[in-house]
Amino acid sequence: MNKKSNPQDQDLLDVNGLAVSRRTFLGVLSGALAAGTLMAPGALWAQPAGASLLRVGANANPSSLDPATGGSGSDHVFLFPIYDTLVTWDFDSLKAQPGLAERWEFTDSKTLVLHLRQGVTFHDGAPFNAEAVKTNLDRSRTAEFSNIRSDLGSVDSVTVNGEHTVTLHLKNPDTALPLILSDRAGMMVSPKALQANGNRVDRQPVGAGFMTFEKWNDGSEIVLKAFKGYRGDDKPALAGITFSIITDSATRLRAVMSGQADLAYHLDGRQKPLVEKMPTLHGVVGSTVYCYQLYLNMSRDTLADRRVRQALNHAVDRDAFIRGAMAGSGEAAYMNLPKSHWAYDAQTAELYPHDPDKARALLKEAGYADGVTLDMRGYNDQSSVQMQELLLAQFARANIKGRFRTGTIADMSAEYFAKKQGDLLLSAWTGRPDPSLSYSLMYNQESYFNAGDKAPPEGFAEALLASRSSDDLATRKEALAKVQRLVMEDALVVPLAFRESIVATNDKVQNLRNNLLGKPKFNNVSLKG
Repeated sequence: MNKKSNPQDQDLLDVNGLAVSRRTFLGVLSGALAAGTLMAPGALWAQPAGASLLRVGANANPSSLDPATGGSGSDHVFLFPIYDTLVTWDFDSLKAQPGLAERWEFTDSKTLVLHLRQGVTFHDGAPFNAEAVKTNLDRSRTAEFSNIRSDLGSVDSVTVNGEHTVTLHLKNPDTALPLILSDRAGMMVSPKALQANGNRVDRQPVGAGFMTFEKWNDGSEIVLKAFKGYRGDDKPALAGITFSIITDSATRLRAVMSGQADLAYHLDGRQKPLVEKMPTLHGVVGSTVYCYQLYLNMSRDTLADRRVRQALNHAVDRDAFIRGAMAGSGEAAYMNLPKSHWAYDAQTAELYPHDPDKARALLKEAGYADGVTLDMRGYNDQSSVQMQELLLAQFARANIKGRFRTGTIADMSAEYFAKKQGDLLLSAWTGRPDPSLSYSLMYNQESYFNAGDKAPPEGFAEALLASRSSDDLATRKEALAKVQRLVMEDALVVPLAFRESIVATNDKVQNLRNNLLGKPKFNNVSLKG
């Protein structure tokens, strides 16, 4: 069928060599003006002459810049430049690689020895050594305020065996521990800074990464400066990084288009065609383990009944969700791992086909013949609101009612996870290098992300332990398949879709690579010209 053309769209403008309709161009321009992304030169992201300052459009204000106290997966992009980790990972496979620990070995099934890099200092001049590692690990696994105690739950004690040798004595075998030390638990904070700031550095971060902290204007910007004393092999050729917090993805993209940002990450599927077509933009796109999902508070009366949680899973049309909210750029999620992951379980994926009739029948069986009304929480950016509207329409067909109360990512995450408010939260699990850590962090009873403090189903702990007791991939896959089935049979979560990582840059940005976590790292990045 031929689409009738609009006369206004025949008036084409040349935008950097691309024919763009006047309507489209003016729409982008007016949107940018309304959002404040087109301003007088130097009003935003002022760049000193001759300096290679990377200007980044970020999607969310961090919850904290202390790796032990933060509660948002979006924090990692800010944390990575500040804190080097004991272990790091390959961008494509997430396999463990040397970091601040140049090598490690299990001397037996319950003893992990770390051999540390020498000559490393923290930003404040404090030495990085075995005592610093012990201080960090003991703090992360024992401090009352630490949100990552469960990450190190297998560690019984930490001993110093020399200036650059540390031994972790384990309660049980844990082959996932090296990769756990590539995440928050392995981010090393200066002991000197901890002592000076009451054992917390939420807003005064001091690490050993390639960037030092300069300032944080809450909800507006975070400024980092290159650490001249950094000795790592992957130091980027940058004078600093300025993150401007721009919660709307379209506005983040316009910041790059207007020349006031060099890079914008966490873009939505609907921006992908524009990134691909604009000659002034370059896209870095790849698959991720980043999963949009509904977190469920199972301490609430309604959701305490498994049949209600199963009804929510049947009520969701995941393919329609991807088409409507993600412009088709995603993969339907039936568990917390995508099809490409080595631990994906095809049997679990068959549990919840879209079936509103089945959802209503489950509600009736649970004693809710007239349906249920839920207190829902979510974020207030345009993309999240669109997702909420689509879900509400799908829920209505299954006799599930309610409304979303919205706010910023940091505020609503804290309200839901820390204050235990609301029945469910539409958010995402941003993934972890090892899948056993993801399942531990979300579903263990004491986990921060288990808002209802619900005990996992019988057999979960044993299967999770089995997945970390062997380094044989087939053995781990079998154990993790059981973990995934237990989680989904008990409907502890409503997974929706895995997103693509979509990053837009200008032609100055060099050597930026996608990684499977979908959280940009700026190692080896430079700016041309």
